[in-house]
Amino acid sequence: MYKRKIYRQLLSRLKEQRKFIQVLAGPRQTGKTTLVHQVLDGLTIPTHYVSADQPSLQNEIWLEQQWEVARLLIKNSQNRSAILVLDEIQKLPNWSNTIKSLWDEDTMNKIALKVVLLGSAPLLIQRGLTESLAGRFEIIPVPHWSFSEMKDAFGFSLDEYIFFGGYPGAAEFIHDHQRWKSYINDALIETTISRDILLMNRIDKPALLRRLFFLGCEYSGQILSYTKMLGQLHDAGNTTTLAHYLQLLSGAGMVTEIKKYAGERVRRRASSPKLNVLNTGLMTAVSNFDYYSAKKDSVFWGRLVESAVGAHLINNATQNNLEIYYWRHINKEVDFVIKQNQSLVAMEVKSGLTGSSIVGLESFSKLFNPSKILLIGNQGITIENFFSKPIDFWL
Repeated sequence: MYKRKIYRQLLSRLKEQRKFIQVLAGPRQTGKTTLVHQVLDGLTIPTHYVSADQPSLQNEIWLEQQWEVARLLIKNSQNRSAILVLDEIQKLPNWSNTIKSLWDEDTMNKIALKVVLLGSAPLLIQRGLTESLAGRFEIIPVPHWSFSEMKDAFGFSLDEYIFFGGYPGAAEFIHDHQRWKSYINDALIETTISRDILLMNRIDKPALLRRLFFLGCEYSGQILSYTKMLGQLHDAGNTTTLAHYLQLLSGAGMVTEIKKYAGERVRRRASSPKLNVLNTGLMTAVSNFDYYSAKKDSVFWGRLVESAVGAHLINNATQNNLEIYYWRHINKEVDFVIKQNQSLVAMEVKSGLTGSSIVGLESFSKLFNPSKILLIGNQGITIENFFSKPIDFWL
């Protein structure tokens, strides 16, 4: 669903006469490289693809050399333009300043080189872009795979998607739980933490960041204050450090916080966050549950379903201009509050077989008068139907 949209978007932009740096940013194993190669296959323009994620040390000189190779494609062909694709760009030191210099040089000399940047650490990519490349780029977010994409590509059932999440590289291992679990932990979790976070950022307490990730998985779908988090982590650190680490985990596509909706931004910032994994495969891979035992545990499965809905909303919030919140007052709660411009939607997720109270939705409606109320699950929109349509369909 979303990858087809991204494919069309990138293809259209590369065919345009006007020139912007196209930036595909998203977590590991969301198909960025495959998608770009598919787009390039549909074009007749000469292309040069290189990745900075290689054993040999890459630096600014290497980047300048690759740029020059792409320039020569224009000189040595009948085409007036060429495409340079730089994968894992965040691995290069001072990459944004170097690209700014080369890009501005091409603009001055009227060299029609089109550039695509790929990165698996969206937060670092964003930082480099805003610091040096303002006005020269367009970002195309590449989120985790949706249910429709996993179903179409690998035949996933709804329950399989809820448990195993949207990791295409691990799909072939789902019938061998230990192998699937090892793949997620070794190839994704450990690689992301060690190479995309710890190696690329100054982290004074790496052990705390790792424990925070596991805590986020354990408490996904639950509200937890920073003070309580520190207590759970048995650390005497400050809440500012914890908030920063959670921001890094979110930027790497792992665990994020959902803020409380209060109609006032000051109060939202001061509230306790609700934790949510950005791919339920992370949550289950570090748990003691396998697929069958998870389905038998109604409490854990309920948290998985709510986390899957939250991940679906958050992963696609940027493309759809959405702000995602939760709401709680005393013992009344709404799972998700979706704000799009001036429109407000309240959403409750019910995964159980028996009816349950919607008093939270009723109280929220009286206070904030949302434009729409959605009940996902029991006696409402089926979870499969909700996942099968674009988010803007429900808004």
